[in-house]
Amino acid sequence: MGRGRAKAKQTKVARQLKYTNHNIDYDRLREELGADTGRDESHPVTASEQESERAQ
Repeated sequence: MGRGRAKAKQTKVARQLKYTNHNIDYDRLREELGADTGRDESHPVTASEQESERAQ
């Protein structure tokens, strides 16, 4: 007994998180985290790019 009220609260909070529009400033977040803006980590360096960097 007593779990109904707690579960209702959890359900309410979960719905708010799911359906609320979260305005996130991704550029500011990148700056705060110190992300490198010059190169995206999701794209690995290819062999041809490495050769061109060595040539410079």
